Amino acid sequence: MLQSIRDRSRSWGAKIIIGAVVVTMALFGVESLVGLFGGGGDDIVEVNGEPITRQQLEMEVQRAIRSGQVPPEQERALRNQMLDQLITDRLLTQYAEEGGLYLSEDQLDQLIVSLPEFQDQEGRFSSELFRNRLASAGYTPLSFREELRVDMKRQQLQQGLAFSDFTLPSEQETLAALQRQTRSFRHHALTADDLDDAVDVSEEAMQEYYQANAESYQRPEQVRLAYVVIDRQEMADEVEVDEQALRDRWQARTRDADRRVSHIMLTFNGERSREEAVAELEAVRERLADGEAFADLAAEVSDDAVSAEQGGDLGVISRGFFGEAFEEAAFALGEGQVSDIVETDNGLHLLQVTALEREPFETVRDDLRREEALSRVSGEFNERVQRLIDESFAADDLQSVADDIGLELRTSDWVSRDDVDGVLSEPGVMTEAFSADVLEEGYNSEVIELDEDRRMVLRVVDHREPTVLELDEVRDRVRASVEATLRREALIELAAERVEQLRAGVAPEIDWQQAEGVSRQDAGGLPEPVLQAAFRLPAPEGEEPVFGHAVAGDRVVLIALDRVEPGEVDSEVELFVARMAERLRAQAAIQGLLDDLRDRAEIERR
Repeated sequence: MLQSIRDRSRSWGAKIIIGAVVVTMALFGVESLVGLFGGGGDDIVEVNGEPITRQQLEMEVQRAIRSGQVPPEQERALRNQMLDQLITDRLLTQYAEEGGLYLSEDQLDQLIVSLPEFQDQEGRFSSELFRNRLASAGYTPLSFREELRVDMKRQQLQQGLAFSDFTLPSEQETLAALQRQTRSFRHHALTADDLDDAVDVSEEAMQEYYQANAESYQRPEQVRLAYVVIDRQEMADEVEVDEQALRDRWQARTRDADRRVSHIMLTFNGERSREEAVAELEAVRERLADGEAFADLAAEVSDDAVSAEQGGDLGVISRGFFGEAFEEAAFALGEGQVSDIVETDNGLHLLQVTALEREPFETVRDDLRREEALSRVSGEFNERVQRLIDESFAADDLQSVADDIGLELRTSDWVSRDDVDGVLSEPGVMTEAFSADVLEEGYNSEVIELDEDRRMVLRVVDHREPTVLELDEVRDRVRASVEATLRREALIELAAERVEQLRAGVAPEIDWQQAEGVSRQDAGGLPEPVLQAAFRLPAPEGEEPVFGHAVAGDRVVLIALDRVEPGEVDSEVELFVARMAERLRAQAAIQGLLDDLRDRAEIERR
């Protein structure tokens, strides 16, 4: 309900009130609504003397987790974010009320009656529906109106700030001119070969870098796992399948394949009776048995003049285009076979399948073998999976389960939630490995369905908490990082020297690369830092280029700006940029207010 209001007013920071209430009831019971609307609960923060309770925070955290926005393992970080958002909401509410922002009863009424959640099938506001839906969510009409009033005040404040900011026409024109501007420049990347001396990494520099960047060398929480996998594909690979079984499966697979069909048709109840037509077709069958060609007999005998000219050919047919009797006969034939007499509304027919639209047997042999083998092991696979479910649940280890079912017990090296490969990287595996039952209680996991052909059970063999690795354990990584940092610093210093030399006209010969007519939207494959540096340089005066440099990762690039040109007008791009600039200014205004409110607020955490 409140979300509908927020969507219409384009609010970016409002809470979903009814969602919060539903979560509260689910987590803490109906009696928790008293705390929600009337205060109470453990206060964890006071914002200018007004409390935020633990219950309010938990509602927001659990709602985010249940909605799937945040994985449960990130709950700790989420709790801090949600608390910060609650503080922000409280500051905005206080500021709005101090500023005298007002929402009349009529405005509230109009908002409520316009919501489709409270409207009947004819689109009219229903008092009964309004009260029933509020009651089911734990609201009274009065409490709902009060929450709505507070929420709308915050929106008024934010929208007022956003709409009060504006861009002058002259500013828009300047922005448009900068946006369509193009620049032509040369660039050259300096490398370690340009340095006179190799970088020397001292022990002191390594110690200093390691201390400053210790969080980068933290080993995450890790486990070693034992696990078993039942793999239907592996079971199928051990099955022997004979040639006849493959042929039978091929025939079954292609039974309904499209086919080219010819026919000989005789009508009756005109010049001939049905019995006479049957007799004639029986005579045709005898001539076919004696070796005459179906196409020749169709041309001679068939009453279907159009197909008779083509030897009776009807083309390629699929199921669903002819009558049931015709199709049943046609799709029961193999290639080259002739049917018994078939009766349809048009007359009596003899059918011959002249070709089947199917892949050759040898082309699909491997697929047929895999299908046949999988079908043969499906029963055994399901039985073993059921035994795995039953036995792993009750067992105190995994080795005995593997031995009993005839599975290989596999083990992993140390792995973390995010650093894993192979079968352990399948969705859901590491979530199960780090679940409370498996990690803390030491149980076998539930059976994990990796896909339709594989099932897994795992067990934690060993576990270690996250820790910062000692310098000796990461010495090579630290040395490489320090070396890269020192090399980059030396290249930056060299680039500054070269720029001064270029300005003075005494620089050594440089192998420049040319970038012609580059725009902000089309970098021409150049690294973003190089593009930004080129557009920050002042425009050249006369024929003399302007020099500068950019740092792009581990490379330092010299830049020689030759020309700045106005570019072509693109109204769509310029309109988009103008709107984006207004949006960024509005966001900056709102953020500036929030920063000021936080600086002046008395926020006491408990």
